Amino acid sequence: MLLCVLGFALPYSQFIPFLIEHGLNLKLFFEQLFASYISAFFAMDLLISSIVFWIFLCWEGSRLKMSNLWVFRYFC
Repeated sequence: MLLCVLGFALPYSQFIPFLIEHGLNLKLFFEQLFASYISAFFAMDLLISSIVFWIFLCWEGSRLKMSNLWVFRYFC
């Protein structure tokens, strides 16, 4: 439970001030996201990990004939 709360609160503690100051300026968001090598490293790592997760979910879900896989079909 604690990790769930931290996983929600910590990222949003950084994102909400950005939204308050700049609004939903996606151009600026991506400029700042890839502003340095280390931030680009984390961004790419997260994006690639997410893509791998969704491919695995769709592949294994179909292979195992998971019930309720329809919930995730939008992304597959």
